[in-house]
Amino acid sequence: MARPYRREEVAKLVDHTLLKPEATEADVAALADEAASLGVYAVCVSPLMVAVARRSGSPSQLVCAVVGFPSGKHLSAIKAEEARLAVEDGAGEIDMVIDVGAALQRDFAAVRADVEAVRTAIGARATLKVIVESAALLLLGDEQTLLATCRAAADAGADFVKTSTGFHPAGGASVRAVELMATVGPQVKASGGIRTADDAIAMLDAGATRLGLSGTRAVLEGLPKIDRRQ
Repeated sequence: MARPYRREEVAKLVDHTLLKPEATEADVAALADEAASLGVYAVCVSPLMVAVARRSGSPSQLVCAVVGFPSGKHLSAIKAEEARLAVEDGAGEIDMVIDVGAALQRDFAAVRADVEAVRTAIGARATLKVIVESAALLLLGDEQTLLATCRAAADAGADFVKTSTGFHPAGGASVRAVELMATVGPQVKASGGIRTADDAIAMLDAGATRLGLSGTRAVLEGLPKIDRRQ
């Protein structure tokens, strides 16, 4: 029988996300305030907005910053410095984008070195989530490419592997991608195109332990609340 997911439980697995390039400081402050009202796990923002998110909403709110976003086509040293500065500004988690092209040409040593550079820069000060663009790897490569990419990230010290930026034309999270990624070892963050409660439940059932959502309120409102009278 399917697990009955409750609104409050799922909220604690959500990174409430705003990564639009046109986002203003006021938008990020509003995101942080909404995060506090929804009871989510973290807010996920661009590195430039980490300090804004930290001083908005709840003082205890965890902030996640993206790195090498959204293309991943940045020098590893730049990704590492961007991550280090974001942590200095108060980010407790980093979501970095790999070089998808390196993965597609099966240069997994390059993928591993890229992740290692960021891991070394932040040490144990922040959780590291590695965005692999699973839809692109499955479309342009195959399931073994996705699995090998996730293994390289795990070997380099990733705490999570993450499906998508949400910006790639190949698409976002899929149940099959999450199922595959969950077999590798690190935890899995499903992100990209999760717009309904049913979408969220499908990802959790497939093995996701974190969800990246921009339409968080709509997803949570599709789930039943915990009945405190029981």
